Amino acid sequence: MEAHHHPDHDKSSSDVDPVCGMKVSRDTPHSHTYQNKRYRFCSSKCLERFKEKPENFLSTPPAEQPGKQALSEAVEYTCPMHPEVRQRGPGTCPKCGMALEPVQPVLTEEENPELKDFRRRFWWTLPLTVVVAVLAMSGDLFSSVLGDKRAWLEGILATPVVIWSGWPFYQRAWASVVHRSPNMWTLIGLGTATAYVYSVVALLAPQIFPPSFQIDGHVAVYFEAAAVIISLTLLGQVMELKARSETSAAIKSLLSLAPKTARRISDRGEEDVPLSDVQKGDRLRVRPGEKVPVDGVVLEGESAVDESMLTGEPLPVNKRQGDRLIGATLNTSGALIMQAEHVGEATMLSQIVQMVAQAQRSKAPMQRLADKVAGVFVLVVIAIALLTFFVWGVWGPEPSWAFGLVNAVAVLIIACPCALGLATPMSVMVATGRGATQGVLFKDAAAIERLRQVDTLIVDKTGTLTEGKPAFHSVLSVKDGEQTEVLRLAASLDLGSEHPLAHALVNEAKKQALSLQEPEQFESASGIGVRGKVTGHSLALGNTALMESEGVKWQTMQEQAEQLRAEGASVMYLAVDGELKGLLAVSDPIKSSTPEAISQLRDTGVRIIMATGDGETTARAVAQKLHIDEVHGEVRPEDKARLAARLQQQNKVVAMAGDGINDAPALARADVGIAMGTGTDVAMNTAQLTLVKGDLRGIAVARRLSVKTVRNMHQNLTFAFFYNALGVPIAAGVLYPVTGMLLSPMIAALAMSLSSVSVVFNALRLHKVKI
Repeated sequence: MEAHHHPDHDKSSSDVDPVCGMKVSRDTPHSHTYQNKRYRFCSSKCLERFKEKPENFLSTPPAEQPGKQALSEAVEYTCPMHPEVRQRGPGTCPKCGMALEPVQPVLTEEENPELKDFRRRFWWTLPLTVVVAVLAMSGDLFSSVLGDKRAWLEGILATPVVIWSGWPFYQRAWASVVHRSPNMWTLIGLGTATAYVYSVVALLAPQIFPPSFQIDGHVAVYFEAAAVIISLTLLGQVMELKARSETSAAIKSLLSLAPKTARRISDRGEEDVPLSDVQKGDRLRVRPGEKVPVDGVVLEGESAVDESMLTGEPLPVNKRQGDRLIGATLNTSGALIMQAEHVGEATMLSQIVQMVAQAQRSKAPMQRLADKVAGVFVLVVIAIALLTFFVWGVWGPEPSWAFGLVNAVAVLIIACPCALGLATPMSVMVATGRGATQGVLFKDAAAIERLRQVDTLIVDKTGTLTEGKPAFHSVLSVKDGEQTEVLRLAASLDLGSEHPLAHALVNEAKKQALSLQEPEQFESASGIGVRGKVTGHSLALGNTALMESEGVKWQTMQEQAEQLRAEGASVMYLAVDGELKGLLAVSDPIKSSTPEAISQLRDTGVRIIMATGDGETTARAVAQKLHIDEVHGEVRPEDKARLAARLQQQNKVVAMAGDGINDAPALARADVGIAMGTGTDVAMNTAQLTLVKGDLRGIAVARRLSVKTVRNMHQNLTFAFFYNALGVPIAAGVLYPVTGMLLSPMIAALAMSLSSVSVVFNALRLHKVKI
């Protein structure tokens, strides 16, 4: 039966308010159908704005051109505290009122417009604030000269500070009420507005106030409190916005690596073209001292390429014909001619930038408690402020209600939910950027938080412990003189495979100039080998598990196979039409960095287990060289996942490191999946951590970074909780009976501004920690 489209079926339209970007419950009363789609809104105000001009909120960005960076990334903004809030262009978050940041920073990005605006408002009104504060705190010094005019002068000078400089704060405070999302701006707007309006009324109609509001026969005014709070809040915002901009420094440094042009070779000769014009298949020249423009492969020439900016590897890597090049790396010595394979957003650099940006916007599990507290925090603070006002007014010393007003304003101002909200996002942003510069890419904040707890690491062999570029070792046949035919048939079947072992056989067959036939059928047998048909014959190539499933008697060559495995070679049996034909051996050298990586991980208390599809003997030969205690050979992909599950049932925190499609189930099952950047896209997409260079030493680096980052998060959260738990009672006046002192609203404003700034600066320390 044909399904008819219904507006409510479009979930993407119904979950997000198209006007402000907030997530909206499906049972909201504010909804509207436009062009057969149902849209839901957080408030009636957003609904009315949408009804007036729907096209303003539904416009789509221009279509992307091939090889160009997505325009949306340059114009889409999000909130660091609420990453689900997204909109085109800069603005403020409807939930917390914070300035939105680009989802992905771009090098052409100008200075934050809000930072420029706040700085201008601060400097233009700072002289007025200083004069108001001096007049207020001078006591009788100016009273004898100005008399009653002093209060009027304070009011005149404070008005532009409160009305003009503070206007963005009141807009955000009003938005928080409209969106039913009380936040820091609710408190600041309520506090400064109360102080200012009260002072204006006291100035214009002092006779309406009872004696409990009077000091020495005069009703006190608090213009200086409102003005100083506004100026200090502006100063705090300027400092915070500047500090927050530094958290994206890592992404900007990565973006700056890409060259602006490439030298393209064509029938018309050579010409320098913009990088965005480079297309897949173009031939490019890379001269000594130039950066590799895009990802590709060397066609001609030989040189040493410095890949440290992306992989963290300090030594240049020799490149020759057939070797792969990474865009943005530096060609140090010889000239190269390359063919472009990945351009635009498909390059490794672009993917790294996208992964880092995505990770920076994710929330750490540790933040959940802070989010719960922040959700009710503002309402609790307002309740405490009201309680403070009435307790002081009823039971405080004279002028009791004046004391109550001042202390209530101090309570409103000193509370800072933003410090709680920024505690972990800032640490995550800095840490993911720092990791990217070391060739370590975290997929999300949860991976950063979890990695430090890993006590068991499962590693694949091929491409993880070894180079992943196996070389042909030898071939044996059941009947003498058929070795060449065994190699030819196996290589023909492997023409359909992408596995590194298959490449080794195909390359050797081509080297021997054997005539290969494309397989008529081809099937991968779940990590134990491959099946197919070549020239009408049914072939099976793989380990003993595959032979067993095919009913092939492989034991006749078991002794030869064991001898080869003892040398560390991988052995594959070839069966033709159900009969064993021979076996082929391929060797894969251990990466030079692997022994050091294993040693580093064992020193941190991590237990290492090898799980590979290779035979037990081969696996144990490699494990013995690397001093790995536990080995599992001839395992299927599902066996690796079951191994991870079994270890988790033993209360182990398990990480899995692999590079192939067959590792994907275990990568997904493990607490932390770790993919080699030299492996398959499937593995990288499944894993929570990617090592760009495919060097296991990166796990030790990532683990140390995880420890440092979580410690930084704890520091930020502890400070934020402690600050508010201590600051609010002091502002309410709990120390007055003991010390006789009260906290001025101006001091409260300074403390509030510095709390968020302190959290951001503490997170920035992760830029320099030793990992």
